[in-house]
Amino acid sequence: MKRTIASVILLASLTGCSKQLVQNPQTSLTDASFWNTPSDLSEACTYLYTFLPGLGTDDPTGNPTPAQDDYSNIGYGTGTVGVGDGSRIAPATSSEWTNFYKLIRAANNILQKSVTVTGDTGLIHQYLGEARFFRAWGYFELVKRFGDVPLVMRTLTLSDSLLYGPRTARETVIDSVYADLTYAAIYCPQPDIAQSKSEYGRVTATAALALESRVALFEGTWDKYHGGGNATAHLQIAVQAAQAVINGGKHTLFVASVPDSSYYYLFQYQTQPSTENQIVAGGNPTPGGTNFTYATNKEIILPKLYGVSLSNIISSHSYERGYLEQGNITASRGYVNAVLFKDGLPAGQSVYDSTYKQTSPLTEFRNRDPRMGMTLLSSANIWPQLQGIIPYIPGLLYKVRKYFIVQDWTNQTSFVNFLAIRYAEVLLNYAEATYELNGNISDADLNLTVNALRARATNNNPSVLPSLTNAFATANSLNLLTEIRRERTVELAFEGFHYWDELRWKTAETELPLAVEGPQYFGPPYQASVNNPILDANHFVILESAGKRSFNPARDYLWPLPTQQLALNPNLVQNPNW
Repeated sequence: MKRTIASVILLASLTGCSKQLVQNPQTSLTDASFWNTPSDLSEACTYLYTFLPGLGTDDPTGNPTPAQDDYSNIGYGTGTVGVGDGSRIAPATSSEWTNFYKLIRAANNILQKSVTVTGDTGLIHQYLGEARFFRAWGYFELVKRFGDVPLVMRTLTLSDSLLYGPRTARETVIDSVYADLTYAAIYCPQPDIAQSKSEYGRVTATAALALESRVALFEGTWDKYHGGGNATAHLQIAVQAAQAVINGGKHTLFVASVPDSSYYYLFQYQTQPSTENQIVAGGNPTPGGTNFTYATNKEIILPKLYGVSLSNIISSHSYERGYLEQGNITASRGYVNAVLFKDGLPAGQSVYDSTYKQTSPLTEFRNRDPRMGMTLLSSANIWPQLQGIIPYIPGLLYKVRKYFIVQDWTNQTSFVNFLAIRYAEVLLNYAEATYELNGNISDADLNLTVNALRARATNNNPSVLPSLTNAFATANSLNLLTEIRRERTVELAFEGFHYWDELRWKTAETELPLAVEGPQYFGPPYQASVNNPILDANHFVILESAGKRSFNPARDYLWPLPTQQLALNPNLVQNPNW
């Protein structure tokens, strides 16, 4: 019989009560017949990849990862988003708590059962590295939400005392994350080696280092702005891990065959050249550029893989229909205001700022960082072809263009991969951690990071967007840290980062209570389907008034533990003020 992951791994989540442990599916396959060879470990590890963030309900949170930007000041969801507006209460259950502990248990199970495996020791260590990578991923996702969480490094039995264990200190949990990622970085292959073995999409050494830089930057800035005592140590790890990826030379920024649109094509299918008009007309939905495939795109460090085709569906999502079309993931003016103008200056400072001089919805896209037009739908890109198909473009909302593929909208099914880790993030991690650690950053490091991203976005044309330098910042009274953060906001918009950035920067208490606004309202013919929207004094649409939003800094920087877990385990203590 074909052996499946579901038949060999206990899919239960960690809970406070042994009664909730789910038993393995009953099959003729037993542990004794499975945990014997490296290929068994490889197959077991495949299950762990289902917990990677994604573009559908397969995401461990139950919603696409980009929807987490709806919690922040750059996004807005037409559905109920209690996290961002301060209206939520402590839930009875939590998909995040359940699913990330389910991932941790599966990883622990692999590590524990591996002792019976014999064969190629290099392969055995590689797959143990994968398991430890995913265990680290799960614990980091828990820590950034809940803070202190129970640390469990083995599979639990019905009589295990850890079923009723207390929360473990955040620093201790993160130390275990670093240890796991260090192991993975040593024993998982380099990306070119993985590709040569047709193992694209598996964890690599650079994926472990990139995740380590993400974790360390989060913890370093969390400690720095929330009163922790280890900011310097974490930031040093962030710099070193990011630097190791950069110096390793295995990754570069993606450049498409249409180089001034590389940022847009990065989030499209990448197997053959095409054009947007061909896509709209139903042509080949693969505009990444000649000879580019996902596997040869060196910017992608770790993808969430979907596949394969409408006639052979293995894994798919309906991101375009379920979220982008309906406005469940949209941009707000917070994002638009973050985007620089062509002189490298922000809204309110640039001579090109047209905020209060617009004549149509297209006006504010002009003379801007081109990533704005590659991130949002407008009448300058594919909006004309979508009139009558997708409502309210531009209407009340800034519709998101990133990951939007018209043919997939028509088919109601998409196989485009989600880029769970990409090289651009590593560059931004390095730039931010360097500045936070030293209080300054050299022009050489800015060229390596921020300016490399700007060059990719503009096809190396500084007249479209100039480089950021120390001299430019001084001459224009810009704060370098603010500009590095801005670059992160724009480059990683609607990939699920910004809400968590606001938490670690401790800016959420300032930004999240503000009213959420959409585009300026012009009426017919641009927004003929919108009736009597609520507008501010400058005719910008108010999506959610300040009176309906709040953020309690004594409570909301950490999420509440699910109350069902507190009832089941008396040793768990709720987060403050929940």
